[in-house]
Amino acid sequence: MNMNENFLRSMKEAFDLLRTKGPKEATAAVQRALAGNKANAGNAQTPHMPQSVDEWTQAWKQAQTQTPGYTQSHANATPHAPAERTFDADTPGTFSTHTFSNSAGQRQYKLYVPAVYSSEPLPLIVMLHGCTQNADDFAAGTRMNEMAERHGFIVVYPNQSQAANHSGCWNWFKPADQQRDQGEPALIAGITREVMARYRVDPARVYVAGLSAGGAMADIMLKTSPDLYAAACVHSGLAYGSAKDLPSALAAMKGGKAHRSHSRVEPQRPLIVFHGDADTTVHPSNAAALVADFDTGATTLKPPQHTAGTVNGQRGCTVRKLVAANGVEAEYWSIHGAGHAWAGGSQRGTYTDPSGPDATAEMLRFFLAHPRASDPHPMPFD
Repeated sequence: MNMNENFLRSMKEAFDLLRTKGPKEATAAVQRALAGNKANAGNAQTPHMPQSVDEWTQAWKQAQTQTPGYTQSHANATPHAPAERTFDADTPGTFSTHTFSNSAGQRQYKLYVPAVYSSEPLPLIVMLHGCTQNADDFAAGTRMNEMAERHGFIVVYPNQSQAANHSGCWNWFKPADQQRDQGEPALIAGITREVMARYRVDPARVYVAGLSAGGAMADIMLKTSPDLYAAACVHSGLAYGSAKDLPSALAAMKGGKAHRSHSRVEPQRPLIVFHGDADTTVHPSNAAALVADFDTGATTLKPPQHTAGTVNGQRGCTVRKLVAANGVEAEYWSIHGAGHAWAGGSQRGTYTDPSGPDATAEMLRFFLAHPRASDPHPMPFD
């Protein structure tokens, strides 16, 4: 493949378009650049235009080696292959499929980048689906892509593989998957960092949320990677360390005495918890266990309990706002009469309860009011 100077100058822009849009847009960008240069330089030779992913990869590697500042240490870097391009029919942003691999294994993930994405760093929210769900199902049920477009943030949905768990559950109950830089926490953190490296993400506003098994894994991520995540949301889930194997997991889910392999410590990051008080899949006592560390020496932002009545057909709920002894905040939403489902979710997804309250909106309010302490300017949510 012959590439002249004009092609090399256009490669950076084209590869960025390849990564975020697709081969068609990348090719068009190169063609525009070359058309302009050809008009200025006469009958300049037009280089071969890559037509496939393999040719784009070859072109990118060749462009790197001919770019000032390139060193041999870059030789082993693998360019990000173009994602399968899919779109959320209700939103103008891009919803694409990617694959991440590291020493812990490999997982696919879906990524939503809103149309408002530009030069300003945006928050990133990592969404972990529940058992029998997948990224598309969870995105539809929680309406997170719609909210990302409205409020300006990026959403990533790691996908559990059936090879790792036949029911598609995150393995929150296995000791090997409860530790930093090991197992599934290493994969989820790796996906998070990959998105942060490839897009303009505000590192002080990276959050993690999940439902059921995904909620349990969200708590594991918050506890094991407080340097990466600013806050977490656990919906209908369980606390980090509440099980060490499948039997103890089933016991904890049914409200039995939870296995606690980790001693109580002061919370390092804020946490918001939602749980239906009629949940027969994961007993509501698990929600209390999630905020137990906040109860130790805690004060309250408001009276310890206030009861939200039914508004516009929504379920009533009791909301506790807690502050741990070290100042870290938590909220616990007990939703009256609700089962094992995402509160206020869309019926387009599974395990949703459209009668609310709107857990997605409340979670976002909580998240965007709690950037990492190093960022003194929280993002308003309206």
